[in-house]
Order: sequence, then C-alpha cells, then structure tokens
Amino acid sequence: MMWLELVAVVVVVVAAVWAYNKHKFRYWEARGVPSAPSPALLMGHLHKLVSKEKHSWIYIDELYRKHGADKMMGYFELLSPRLMVGDLELLKGVLVRDFDHFVDRRTVKFTTEQDKIYNEILTMTTGDHWKGIRSVLSPSFTSGRLKNMFPLVEEKADALVSHIHRQIKTEPSVKLKETFGLYALEVISSCAFGMETNTLSDGSSVFNDKVQKMTTSSLWALIKCFFFLIFPWVFRMLKINMSNPETVFFQRVVEETIRKREEGGARGDFLDLMMEARREQRDPSAKTPKYALENKTVVANSLLFILAGYDTTTTTLSFVAFHLARHKTYQDQVRQELLALVKEHGTLTYQGVMEARMLDAVISESLRMNPPASATERVCTKEYRIPNSNVTLPVGALVAVPFWSLHHDPRYWEQPGSFIPERFLPENKDKIVYGTYMPFGLGPRNCIGMRFALMEVKLALAKLLLSFELSCVPGEGEIRYDPAPGLMKLVADTRLTFTPVA
Repeated sequence: MMWLELVAVVVVVVAAVWAYNKHKFRYWEARGVPSAPSPALLMGHLHKLVSKEKHSWIYIDELYRKHGADKMMGYFELLSPRLMVGDLELLKGVLVRDFDHFVDRRTVKFTTEQDKIYNEILTMTTGDHWKGIRSVLSPSFTSGRLKNMFPLVEEKADALVSHIHRQIKTEPSVKLKETFGLYALEVISSCAFGMETNTLSDGSSVFNDKVQKMTTSSLWALIKCFFFLIFPWVFRMLKINMSNPETVFFQRVVEETIRKREEGGARGDFLDLMMEARREQRDPSAKTPKYALENKTVVANSLLFILAGYDTTTTTLSFVAFHLARHKTYQDQVRQELLALVKEHGTLTYQGVMEARMLDAVISESLRMNPPASATERVCTKEYRIPNSNVTLPVGALVAVPFWSLHHDPRYWEQPGSFIPERFLPENKDKIVYGTYMPFGLGPRNCIGMRFALMEVKLALAKLLLSFELSCVPGEGEIRYDPAPGLMKLVADTRLTFTPVA
C-alpha cells in the first residue's frame, strides 16, 4: 500500500506540474500573440537561447523569419513570458518614442556587501537613479573630451603596432583575440583606471591575468549565475556573493587611484572627469546642482569599462580586421584614404580619423554583419498598451529587440550576407531605414561609450593598416564563431597574417 500511495503522490505531483506548465505557456496564446513553438517543460525556450548546438542569434532569427518575431512574438524564459518585437514602429516606440514606459534594462538587485558595487553600474541602475548618473557621465563623452583623450589612445595604438612587429619576427600570423585584447586592456587601464600596465610591451601583466579571469566564465560561474537569476532570494538569504576576486581587485585599484588623485595630479582620463563632476556637485556656488555622484558610483563606472568595453572592443576589432583581410580591395581603399590624411595633416589627427569616410564605412558594415551583442532588451516600467492591438504589457514585462535579424533582413538590406561597406558612405546613409541598424542600441539607453569605442577601434585600425597588410592564413579564410553563449565572437585561435607595408 505504501508503494501505491507513493506512486499516486508522484503521479499527482507530475500531473500538477504538467497542468501548471501548460497553463503558463498559454499566456501569449490567450492574448492573441503568436508564440515560439515547443517550449520545454519548466524551461520554456531558455535552453535554446543558451545552447552550444546553435548560436542564439540563429535561433532568434528562425523565430524572426518563421514565427512572427519580425512583427511581434511571445516566448518564455523558464515560465516567464517575454515579448520579441521586430516591427519597426513598435520597436521605435519601445526604444525611443515611448521610452518613459521602458526606462530600465533587465537588472537584478545585489544585496551582499561585496556585490553592492554592481548596483551603481550605469547599465544596472534603474529609474531616476539611472537618469541622474547618466546626466553626470554623458558630458565625459563629448567630442571635446574625446579629442583631449585622443593622445592617450594613440599611444596605445602605437604600442599595438610595435607589439605586432615583435610578434611577426618569429611567427607571421597573429592571434586576434589575444592581441587585440591586450590593446583593449591597455586603453581601459589608461583611460578608465589611470594606470600604465605595459601589457603590450611585456606581453602580460597582473591586470591582464585578472581581466582574463574576470571575463572568462567557468562552468561553475555560469551555473551560479543561472540559479541566481531563478532564485535570487536564496542567494540573499544565504548571503552568497556573485562577484569574484578579480572584481574586488579592480575595485581596490580604483579606490587607491582616487585617493592619490585627491592628493594632486591629473591625466585627463575618464576617472578625472568623473571626479571633476563630483567636485562640481559639491560647489555651493554652482547655479544648477548636478545629481549627487557618490564615491562608490565613480568606482562602479570605472569597472564598467572592463565589463562592457573589453570584450566588445576586442571582438569588434577582430571582426573588422578579418573582413578586411578577406576583402583586399576595401583594405587598400582605407589605406589610401589614411595615407591621404597623413599627407594633408602630417599625421593622424582626431578629426581626420573620426571623419575618414571609408574607415567608418568598413567598421559600420562589420558591426552590421557581426554586432557583438545580437539583441537588446527593455523592461516595462509603466503599463503599456501596444498600439493597434489588444495587448497590454504589465509593469515588469521584458521586451527584446532582435537587431541581428534586423541587420540581416533582405527587406532592408540588399545582399545582407555580403560585406558591402558602401552602404554606409555619406551619400548612401539616407537609404538606411531608421531602426534597422543599431549595434550600440537605440534611444536614450543606447551605449553611452559608443563614440569612445569607435575612436578606439578607428585609431587602432588606422595605425595597423598604415603599417601592415592583413591577409587570411591559408585554409583559414572562413569566419568561425565561438560556440559559447553570450557575445558573438570569433573562436579564440583565429589568426591573420600581418605583413609590414614597405
């Protein structure tokens, strides 16, 4: 009888779970919204989005093309309903026009003392707190500020060229991720942390080792993150830290640098600009008081440069270099453009690099084809009635915009799978449909560091193309993508041949 009772209990529990699961997965159907097919028991479509078998942007593109996500389509992360929108008017409403309904990104609240620093990072903040921090940080990215920082970045771009010259003395091919990662780290350490790490000259450093560990997710870290997103209350109750020793290391580096800066000395980097903004807030004679920028906020947003800027810059440089190696005609055109600038000005100038037409076009086309992030998200912060529908999104609803699919939609781009930089030349830019190109996002919550990132990438490419001809290694001329979930990346061992230009 005991066994019969046990079996009966198991059957009842399984039936209850199945019924609850089926009820939850009818959410979009009940509202007349098409839904992604075949949600898995309790998992929804999450396993598809993090699978190593198929890249997430390919799976999302299948939903976009076959199941209605080019307009509006529901899907599920575990049992939570999500909405994916590809309709241009709707996504412009979410990201721009009706932004007051979608102020926040997806975020979580960290509660342990060690983790609380994450709550001050711009991409994690919400509501008025986000608006306040953004209003203080935005002036740091004006053209005038970036022009003043140009020499700091140029110094690192020259060090990158010297580093590759040393490498090719023993091996003509260069690993892109490893090499461009050193450059990205040098720029970050100089412009965000105010430190000279000499990673490019030495080939390694404590900074480099820490960043590699910080940006490489182990299986345990992924599992921990997964359960944190599902059961955050357990982590809060048990006071489990999500941050790693590397985050603590960089936090202390910034705190020590701030202490030294307060004693005197300035470099004109982002840390200086944030500290200057903080001093202005404390000025009692200021006519317009600014948002209060606390010390922990300065530290947190210095960390943001690594968390948001290291991988994305490394990846962007790798893809652009690889595309140019495959398309020598465009590589030659960019090189001739740069030579003309040097002849006119005697050197590469901020204005010349930032306004170089073909250089900008090849980077923009590479970002269209291979944006490091393939989608963007917003959280509904005020109930929203979707225009021309009976669907009302409640507060807390998450909306995803699949911009990789928009970047590759043949309705908006002729031959979307081909590398055609001319699309982005000034005379053709008015043909680009607004909302179909957004590698840095769109609207008030787009990437605040976009212009700095472009300066960093443009300057590195300019220096490289004036010094080397880039070629694919024989037999390695096709793009190979890293199968790990997350950003779109080339596999770590992707190489190019660098031949000095005579």
